[in-house]
Amino acid sequence: MKTRITELFGIKHPVIQGGMHFVGLAEMAAAVSNAGGLGIITGLTQPTPEALAKEIAKCNGMTDKPFGVNLTFLPGFANPPYPEYIDAIIAGGVKIVETAGRSPEAYMPKMKEAGIKVIHKCTSVRHSLKAERIGCDAVSVDGFECGGHPGEDDIPNMILLPRAAEELKVPFVASGGMGTASQLVAALALGADGINMGTRFIATKEAPVHENVKKALIAASELDTRLIMRPLRNTERVLANAAVDKIVEIEKTKGAATTIDDIKELVGGVYPRVMQGGDMDAGAWSCGMVAGLIHDIPTCKELIEGMVAEAEQIIRKRLEGFLAA
Repeated sequence: MKTRITELFGIKHPVIQGGMHFVGLAEMAAAVSNAGGLGIITGLTQPTPEALAKEIAKCNGMTDKPFGVNLTFLPGFANPPYPEYIDAIIAGGVKIVETAGRSPEAYMPKMKEAGIKVIHKCTSVRHSLKAERIGCDAVSVDGFECGGHPGEDDIPNMILLPRAAEELKVPFVASGGMGTASQLVAALALGADGINMGTRFIATKEAPVHENVKKALIAASELDTRLIMRPLRNTERVLANAAVDKIVEIEKTKGAATTIDDIKELVGGVYPRVMQGGDMDAGAWSCGMVAGLIHDIPTCKELIEGMVAEAEQIIRKRLEGFLAA
């Protein structure tokens, strides 16, 4: 497939692996890029800019294909040294950055001067237009179905994507709930130039996570995610577990008076225990509703190539078959 996104990033297939905490390591990014998609290293999973530089170097040794780095600008318990992380990205020769969370505007001049193409993840049309205005080369339009932070507007992709297509001039990809060939076709039909998958890539052979995590995704249905931190206006979609049940109960009891300190132990610093240790109840971890569509654990190559081949079949045979002679 050839779209504005494949042309922009120099990739074979219009499939991006979004940034994911303690998942987007060099092994993950390289596997996706080698399969013809765009792999992404999650910058802030690395504790220091120096560690990120080493992870980029490792990925460069595992693939000669384009890959990117995710930088998420979100309110948190620490304030990362973003300029130094960007220095590590530039020094590593990375030419694609996926930004998310708060606006990357303050860092755009430095990245553009280094020849970096920026794709910003947005959960609304208004934020997508702002990303376009500040010079982002593309947008990842993130619907309400997504794992992680869906914003506060609750607009699903069947509405959000065609709205984005009405307004945006830069290319965009559909993010949130993506995981199948039919969804790739639907995203293209709704105006997107490709898709961004997060949760689906966790359930692959190369994903550097504990087998318990992959099994949990296979076992989950589309009904098994929860929204937390809504009273804080920092809503996150996570997989239901014992820790999430506690968070939901706290938020139900305290309502608008809920503070981050009330749930800090259940949301902060839990990813190593979940993704590496396999403790499925250690805390809240991001998961999209697409879990209900995950039924196997293929390699990244099998997933991407199979998805694109099936998408082409759908377009050429099933959809064309609906047209009158």
